[in-house]
Amino acid sequence: MEPMNTSMYPKKRKNKPVSFVFIFLLFSFSGFAQQNNSVSRIMFYNVENLFDTIDNPSTNDEEFLPKGNRHWNNYKFYQKIKHISQVIVAAGEGDYPAIIGLCEIENHEVLESLLFHTPLNKLDYQIIHKESPDNRGIDVAFLYRKSRFKPLLYEAIPVNNPKDVDFKTRDILYVKGVITTDTIHFFVNHWPSKYGGVGATKPLRALAASTLRMRTDSLLNLNKRSNIVIMGDFNDTPSDVSIKEVLKAKSPGETIQTNSLYNLAIPLSLKGKGTNKYRGKWSLIDQIIVSGNLLTGKRLKTSAESFQIFSSDFLLEKDETNLGKKPNRTYDGFKYHGGFSDHLPVFVDLKNP
Repeated sequence: MEPMNTSMYPKKRKNKPVSFVFIFLLFSFSGFAQQNNSVSRIMFYNVENLFDTIDNPSTNDEEFLPKGNRHWNNYKFYQKIKHISQVIVAAGEGDYPAIIGLCEIENHEVLESLLFHTPLNKLDYQIIHKESPDNRGIDVAFLYRKSRFKPLLYEAIPVNNPKDVDFKTRDILYVKGVITTDTIHFFVNHWPSKYGGVGATKPLRALAASTLRMRTDSLLNLNKRSNIVIMGDFNDTPSDVSIKEVLKAKSPGETIQTNSLYNLAIPLSLKGKGTNKYRGKWSLIDQIIVSGNLLTGKRLKTSAESFQIFSSDFLLEKDETNLGKKPNRTYDGFKYHGGFSDHLPVFVDLKNP
């Protein structure tokens, strides 16, 4: 684990001119709203391939280079970070998220661009990020508002496969810190995808789940009232084996025990809601899971009703092939579409009375 110190905070760089005009003002959603320190919004967002335009010879990022199959360039990159900043501002709904988990991030530099080359530079967001061994070079990341959260330590938890020493996937990012006066533990996840087949990849997601469960068990064994927030793109739904049986994330409708985990996404999943649409079917694979103490505690507290999928109209478009709508994504196959992401963000509010 790495203890936090001020030297790891990124220093704001002088903004470089960019070639686009922002179509929104930073405060357009808030009306200069007063900060509400009694509510902390926790947000997670799979931003769909936030790559820079520079080749990293250590990873397979050729697809997202100017000469790659997607013809990625500076214009598309700055459009991408503009769009992500729009989503963050809009999802705040009058304030700005205190904590943001992100996935499909290439490196620390794209996070700096997001925070310093968009209107988010007017806020006090800071970055916690570690490079993962993923073959494509995509990572998870943790953003926090310095005025709302004090980090104490962080660690990248590897997901190792004892049956395959060459197996590589995203690390789980663990961050311990303080909201107001309460200690809280965050885990940001991006579990192995179904690429290669559902059956073939099922054990890999179970492996990620067991890795995470060992870490949460160690916290709960030390203190059964530990405040734990697990968020991520799990590439499985709440009813799949990895989450329901291996991670043992229960329904928040059950009797709450402080030393158990509860999946706040289950009620919306049962209603057929989702964050990603594949072959015409929505699935809720982006979820937030909490320890029981956050549902029954007298201090930091949340509820299943607080969990929401942020599905503003600008994040959706008509599904011409299937019924209804679908995410307005950056690429449609290899064709640049200019949208936001193939996932919708999720959030939950923590209240501190």
